[in-house]
Amino acid sequence: MLRELRTFLAVVRHGTFSAAGSAVGLTQSAVSAQIRNLEADIGEPLFERTGRAVRLNAAGRRLLPQANEMLALAERIRHSGADGLTGEWHLGAIASLQSGALPEVLQALTREAPGVMTRVVPGVSLALLDQVDKGDLDVALIVRPPFALPGDLYSCIIAREPFVLIAPPDVEGGTVESLLESHPLVLYDRGSFGGRQVVRFLERQRLRPAIRLELDEIDAIARMVECGLGVALIPLTGLWRRQQPLPVRVISLGEQRFHRELIMVSRLSPAQSPLVALIEAALKTTRATSSSDESMQ
Repeated sequence: MLRELRTFLAVVRHGTFSAAGSAVGLTQSAVSAQIRNLEADIGEPLFERTGRAVRLNAAGRRLLPQANEMLALAERIRHSGADGLTGEWHLGAIASLQSGALPEVLQALTREAPGVMTRVVPGVSLALLDQVDKGDLDVALIVRPPFALPGDLYSCIIAREPFVLIAPPDVEGGTVESLLESHPLVLYDRGSFGGRQVVRFLERQRLRPAIRLELDEIDAIARMVECGLGVALIPLTGLWRRQQPLPVRVISLGEQRFHRELIMVSRLSPAQSPLVALIEAALKTTRATSSSDESMQ
């Protein structure tokens, strides 16, 4: 059944029998035959077919996490006599984590599992979450979404980042409210989970700043502010914070402070996957505390 499960996951990943066959080195008819065999073993259809494209039905969605778990277990058994873990896996991460904690995490992974090759996939949180859910990614490091995660995914909080107001370095004085009223806003993309938090904050405070720019990348936002294009509300993270002196002025939101939570999401739990366990442990080790950040004014 393992062969059929691998083909099943290839169909889920690529969306058609033809594309799945090309990916795993089978003809379309061979893929169809393996899926029929798997459906016969399971006792019910696994896909809804619309033309050449296919998508999982309810039974297929139930099988997906079990298929991943069975293949992961088979991989662990196969390498149980080897010195450490081997193989390739796919890890998705938002930009601020790629330039933040991820290098140290991968350094720990390289030390503990030198036989593993990690393919890092960039993206925004919603897209990366969707790729984990579909089985295209093993793990993703994302902003916690404002909705419940699929029940068959494992998740854990890896950091809480406070939002701050940043202003050009030559802007002196003023409260958060007055700066937002007197300067144009470089808006954190409203389509992102963090950007939605900014919009809700502005609505709660009944503030309507003039929006000059809107973009998602935090270091790019800080650069725009540094160049005098406006002020911004962003999480206290990014490469810009490593510059000395700081390229922008940082103003705490005080009692109105809000945070974004960063989470790790995976198809398997640490108990099911040694790689997930290694990543989670490394993230906990490298997790940055915000105590010193929150004292910045």
